[in-house]
Amino acid sequence: MDLKSELLKSIWYAFTALDRDKSGKVAKSQLKVLSHNLYTALNIPHDSAALEDHFRYDNDGPVSSCGYMPYLNQYILDKVQVGNFVKETFNELCWTLTAHKNYKPLSCQSLICEREAFKLWCLFNFLSEDKYPLVMVQEEVAYLLRKVFTAIGQEWLHEGELRDHFGQNPSLDGVVTVWQFLELMESGRFTKSASKESFALGIQSVYEELVLDVMQKGYMWKKGYVRRNWNERWFVLKACVLIYYVNEDLKEKKGEIHLNKDSTVEALQDKDGRRCLFCIKTTSRTYELSASDTKRRQEWVESITTAICLQAENKLPMHKEQRVKRREQRQQAAQKRKEEEQRLVELQQEKEKQLRELERLRQAQEEAQAIQHNKECQWMLQQKEKQQALQRQLCEAQKEKHHLQLEVEQRELEVGANRQRIQELEMIQGGLEQALEAEIQARTNEQAARSMQASLLQEEEEKLRELMRVKSEQTLNLQLKWETKQQRDKQAQDLQRAVEELRVSRQYHKQDLDAAKMKRRQASRCVKQWNVQLNRLIQPISPGATQNKQRSDVLSHRGEGAFPSMDLSRMGFHQKMQEKIHGSVGSTQALEESSGSESDDYENIEEYLKLVSLRGSVLP
Repeated sequence: MDLKSELLKSIWYAFTALDRDKSGKVAKSQLKVLSHNLYTALNIPHDSAALEDHFRYDNDGPVSSCGYMPYLNQYILDKVQVGNFVKETFNELCWTLTAHKNYKPLSCQSLICEREAFKLWCLFNFLSEDKYPLVMVQEEVAYLLRKVFTAIGQEWLHEGELRDHFGQNPSLDGVVTVWQFLELMESGRFTKSASKESFALGIQSVYEELVLDVMQKGYMWKKGYVRRNWNERWFVLKACVLIYYVNEDLKEKKGEIHLNKDSTVEALQDKDGRRCLFCIKTTSRTYELSASDTKRRQEWVESITTAICLQAENKLPMHKEQRVKRREQRQQAAQKRKEEEQRLVELQQEKEKQLRELERLRQAQEEAQAIQHNKECQWMLQQKEKQQALQRQLCEAQKEKHHLQLEVEQRELEVGANRQRIQELEMIQGGLEQALEAEIQARTNEQAARSMQASLLQEEEEKLRELMRVKSEQTLNLQLKWETKQQRDKQAQDLQRAVEELRVSRQYHKQDLDAAKMKRRQASRCVKQWNVQLNRLIQPISPGATQNKQRSDVLSHRGEGAFPSMDLSRMGFHQKMQEKIHGSVGSTQALEESSGSESDDYENIEEYLKLVSLRGSVLP
């Protein structure tokens, strides 16, 4: 910690003491007074114009610490020079301002007086942390008490009680403010083994070492530079200077020896009746000193050598280095604790995450068990419903089986009846086929007779055409009267004879045709009789013909229509027989129509022949 930071801690207490309302702001007039006092205590030339110029635009109200810091840094702290002021005077100024408002001794019989309280306040500022508001950690309190008891030659035995005190007061959070620290010191709770006087001496020794940077102090004899006589002086060794006073009250300063990297110290031989001599060589002169004994000389030589080494190596005094190391150790420990806390937090978070995961898994397991239980209940219910459905189906199947057995028995009876009916139909079919064959044979014979008759009619037409031709020739040759009557008669007789032969032949064929028509009619009547009988037999046998029917169709486990219907086979057979019968009837009707037309032709031919014969008789 540099000088500027040390000074700023004391100034902070003075500024907060002037803030009576605790609003963080101080009146401008009070800041002016504080600034003038700081100028005087730090031995800096006064600059009133700079102060007025800095607060020129802030005349309407008080000034905060943030508004005062730029001026404080620029015009006061930046101008401070080491060794140019008395640190104790500066601290007394700040202590006076803050103690007047904040420090109230517990009683007149307190372990410490106001002067020791001031020194403890300075020690607190030195050992406090570099953050505001200023606090001192538990380790530094123990270190300070240990140093005080060591300075008075005693061992401090109350460290456990101090630890318990901080542990029992969670509000302290391991740190104390300066006023809490002074209250602990006044209570004497942790300094029971020390008297008031010895404790004050211990505080003074530690105050000089830590605050005033005193490395060594005591009486020694010094040889004069001009008169060369020996005088006893009170020497105070600091980091860069050895100051000597008339006596230990430090009121009259006689001089100082500045130490630097070029300074040296060495022991001397006894001379002039002086023992334990040593000298300090600087760039300007050599100082001869005499200690009380050899041990004290060795202590002074080692202390001065240490101070010279610190100046040569540009290092801090031992107690300041130890303070920096303790802070680094605390920072490392705090960082380590922070890392451990972070790790513990992470572990706690991980544990909570695992617990949440376990809780989620437990809930998921419970939900899965509930779902599984619901599924099992639903499955059991479904199985129960299926079992009931199967039982109902089994009952229905048994009923259907019983109905099916009855139906099978009915079907067997129907099959027997149908088998007998089929046999009768087969016999009728055989007779019907014979009748149809006979009818077909009769029709074939009739067709052959008709063909023969048609050929005769064709010959007769040819004869008629020849006759007509002859008649036409006769008509044309009527004028030919020279033909003889005998030839005409002969021709008429031949013609009459041919007509008679044709008439006789036609008569025979007509008889044959009538006979064929008669056979065809008989065959048609026979077919009609068979058809009537077939229509009677071909009617399907209903199940009720044998016994009362309970069901119309045969059922099985596959449902209706599993067995082929017997009516379909019977209907197919009936259709085939009807087609054959209707075909035969159609062919018979066609033959009758053709025979009727042929008979009409024969009648027309007979009329024509009669007309021709009449004409022949009329002709001359």
